[in-house]
Amino acid sequence: MEFHNFYETLGVPPEATQDEIKRAYRKLARKYHPDVSKEPYAEARFKALGEAYATLKDPEKRMAYDQIINEQKPGQNFQSSPDWDAGFEFGGADFAAGNRANYDDLFEALFGGTARRASHRQTHDAGQDHHAKVLIDLADAYRGGERSVVLRLPGYDAQGHLSWQARTLAVMIPKGIHAGQHLRLAGQGGPGLGNGPAGDLYLEIEFNPHPPFRVEKRDVFLDLPIAPWEAALGASIEMPTPDGKVKLAIPPGSVTDRQLRLKGRGIPGKIPGDLYVSLKIVLPPAESESARAAYRALEQAFEFNPRAPLKG
Repeated sequence: MEFHNFYETLGVPPEATQDEIKRAYRKLARKYHPDVSKEPYAEARFKALGEAYATLKDPEKRMAYDQIINEQKPGQNFQSSPDWDAGFEFGGADFAAGNRANYDDLFEALFGGTARRASHRQTHDAGQDHHAKVLIDLADAYRGGERSVVLRLPGYDAQGHLSWQARTLAVMIPKGIHAGQHLRLAGQGGPGLGNGPAGDLYLEIEFNPHPPFRVEKRDVFLDLPIAPWEAALGASIEMPTPDGKVKLAIPPGSVTDRQLRLKGRGIPGKIPGDLYVSLKIVLPPAESESARAAYRALEQAFEFNPRAPLKG
């Protein structure tokens, strides 16, 4: 989607108050209403005004919009980072327990479609269910434990300016949790009306960047550098895992990209994942005369042509 600056559309600065945005929209909407305006392209301008106001009048949509466009430039396509919404607490989105929050749909709703309505779990007097994405370390999935989570809820201050309202929660991370899984915190969502119950808060789990590891569901992957002699002769080496170091046996005659499987060393669970190690042979640098002499001796010791298979 192409970038559109909603503030420029309404003729207000990014720090405008809610009242200023409302007044600007009403003034321009009267000017460009297709039934009364003689301006060229009035209908298109009126539609653009409505799209801009639909986002900027709502604190959640406006804060999300501000977050995403912070690095955008006119003419660019939107390219939000995968974790743009981390720690951002949303209320009123179509988010039912047990279903993955579709933030791509939210992105589309903000900038290309119609905002989604409240969850079907809500009643006329029950509080809204809220949801947020939280980032945890990969090691937390192995060990579990209590973590302090800071969430940001958008709102307006006494002067009508948009601001973050932070809330800190102590959350118990269960051992074996995986990316995309949700934690339900009963009664931690929006307040109810009258005597209505408060809504629930759903936390979608994602992992912080965790090099050198990659994660796919419950399986974990690691590229492991080894020396040429370890590959040729075999070795027992110490290697890292998200849960500490382990010994790994390198079979003799190993080659680059050989994959070794450590069963059950992935993310824990009823059926635990595995840890897959991809071997990467790394050559020592020939930066000294002794190192170059060692390579020349190696050249003389072997009748080896690595390009022999290419001769046909």
